Amino acid sequence: MKNISIFAALMLLLASCTAPAGRWSADKANRWYAQQPWLSGCNYIPSNAINQIEMWSADTWSPELIDTELGWAEELGFNTMRVFLSSVVYANDPDGLKTRMDEFLKICDRHDIMPLFVFFDDCWDPESAYGKQRDPKPGIHNSGWVQDPSKSRRADTLVTWPELEKYVKDILGTFARDNRILMWDLYNEPGNSGYGDSSIPLVKNVFKWARQASPSQPVTVGVWASSLPALNALQLEESDVISFHEYGTPERMKETIDTLETRGRPLICTEYMARTRGSLFETVMPILKEHNVVAINWGFVSGKTNTIFAWDTPLPDVTEPEVWFHDIFRTDHTPYDEKEIEVIKRLNDAVVPAD
Repeated sequence: MKNISIFAALMLLLASCTAPAGRWSADKANRWYAQQPWLSGCNYIPSNAINQIEMWSADTWSPELIDTELGWAEELGFNTMRVFLSSVVYANDPDGLKTRMDEFLKICDRHDIMPLFVFFDDCWDPESAYGKQRDPKPGIHNSGWVQDPSKSRRADTLVTWPELEKYVKDILGTFARDNRILMWDLYNEPGNSGYGDSSIPLVKNVFKWARQASPSQPVTVGVWASSLPALNALQLEESDVISFHEYGTPERMKETIDTLETRGRPLICTEYMARTRGSLFETVMPILKEHNVVAINWGFVSGKTNTIFAWDTPLPDVTEPEVWFHDIFRTDHTPYDEKEIEVIKRLNDAVVPAD
């Protein structure tokens, strides 16, 4: 009986070492967050890339430009960046994508930036393809950004899901203990583009795959639409840390924070700042800092994504709108608004030029 007990104990110990990790406790999430500085940054794509595929493909990979632009981020005091990956690039060049991710992380590390990576996305163009990407459509917001996975791949789950599982587990497994990575955002705005609750199965699966990879970094899927209660409940119940999008006024931001703070977990705002909707650096970013919420706005350098134009206001005959929707700099490092630069630097405790 004694030998059987020892064997059983060893088997239990082995199982505890190999079983996938579950959701972090609130205490673990808060202890992790207490070790971080206040975090702020942007959703980042280099200005010469129209979408995720163009950013990460070997032929259009631009480490020198990324180094330059992240140097501008460092000057502002930004210490994180939210960056979208591409299952399309992975499917065609898995080792190349991982190599370029490592190079990206080295660049980030030089600029004291800890990025978070995004796997899936339900926004913008429903189909994508590897290879040369189309040119931007003048005056059209995100005219070449692509959903991931493509709409045509979603129905055949017998083929698509094993491919996506391999992608998620390989990337997470490769970088699971990499202390240069802040966290993993598993799925951007599930249910967007009319998918609604049909995105729930993939959300459930990506959480499962992520847990099986046992990353040392927290994982999350951000809430973004009150009209999707079933998705919101799933995202909030599964995320280690609570992430969200809020492009509304300062009052809306306060209401959102007040609601989500009841969860008792760290809060990460992974998208905000839309000038024509009243979401401004000078009025919203201070609220995020006051409540110790990570502040990640959309847009950094105006480029091929055309995100200086608003989502629903195409201006094909206009070179530049009177009021930029997103973004901070032009490609020559000229700020859209010098006063915004001063606000960002002050809040980030970066050096502000004397008047």
